[in-house]
Amino acid sequence: MLGRRLLVFTGLLGLLVLGLVLGVGQGAVPIAPDEVVRALLGLGENPIITELRLPRVLGALLVGAALGLSGAAFQGLFRNPLADPYLMGSAAGAAFGVTLAVSLAGGLGGAFAQHAVFSFLPASATWFGFLGAIGAVLLVLFLSGGASRTHDLILAGVVVGSVLVGLTSYLMLQDADRVRAVFAYTLGNLAFLSWPGVGSLALYLLLTLPLFLLLARTLNALTLGEETARSLGLPLEGLKLLLIGAATLLTAAAVAQAGIIGFVGLVAPHVLRRLLGGDYRYLLPGSALGGAVLLLWADLGARVLVAPAELPVGIVTTLLGGPFFLYLLWRGRRV
Repeated sequence: MLGRRLLVFTGLLGLLVLGLVLGVGQGAVPIAPDEVVRALLGLGENPIITELRLPRVLGALLVGAALGLSGAAFQGLFRNPLADPYLMGSAAGAAFGVTLAVSLAGGLGGAFAQHAVFSFLPASATWFGFLGAIGAVLLVLFLSGGASRTHDLILAGVVVGSVLVGLTSYLMLQDADRVRAVFAYTLGNLAFLSWPGVGSLALYLLLTLPLFLLLARTLNALTLGEETARSLGLPLEGLKLLLIGAATLLTAAAVAQAGIIGFVGLVAPHVLRRLLGGDYRYLLPGSALGGAVLLLWADLGARVLVAPAELPVGIVTTLLGGPFFLYLLWRGRRV
């Protein structure tokens, strides 16, 4: 099993490096792979690479890693392979926060819509999305009475998400420009990621990844059932809150920077569980790496499929993840 895990991690790293080189080279002005490698190694200087494409590609890598890691944590917490990072209303909260940011922008909404949600007032839009996602999860925790009853958490997440979607729709209907701006956000977009956004995503991952690895034992115990986990002397309520808090922080950071990108947090952990097994000491970093690879290549596809135009990356991940999700449902019925 150890040799297989080593092979999986090596393969993912190879795909990551290849996707990084191809992603940086792809664009309106193609750049040869050797020139990309030289620039990445600091042996050459190309502003197109360093200022435009590299932040986007690194941002895709970090957003994918954040969604894959938080998706694996939520699947372990809820003991459900179909759980994803948006289960507790973070996506609906982020969309509501960004819509509120557009509403507060008032008469500037036209300019906002023309350049999509990330290019106008980026700090405000990002922070409103971040706070909206965090606020939605806190509300879910309050309504469910804490982290002790996972079934209530799921129900509260559905209810809070539905209410926030309704409020978002109401705000969007006040202005057609608002509809276009927020719709662009809900489809996911990596085009406007900048170095500050990349830096903040890297910081959140550096802060939360060690915590997740420390909590891997808790997730392993939860796979045996909550009663068994308690019999091992684990303070489950506090540890669950830590897991939810870390996963929510990562999800909120990813959604605030890149919009709502579906299925990455569902597909990556599920596939890696089959390849690496159910031990979260390997599954958590593997899911982060798998999410990074998946979103990196999905973004490359979004730029190549309809070139010179560009698809929102959320559409590509949905086209990939939707059939996979249906396959899981079909396979579940046959078991």
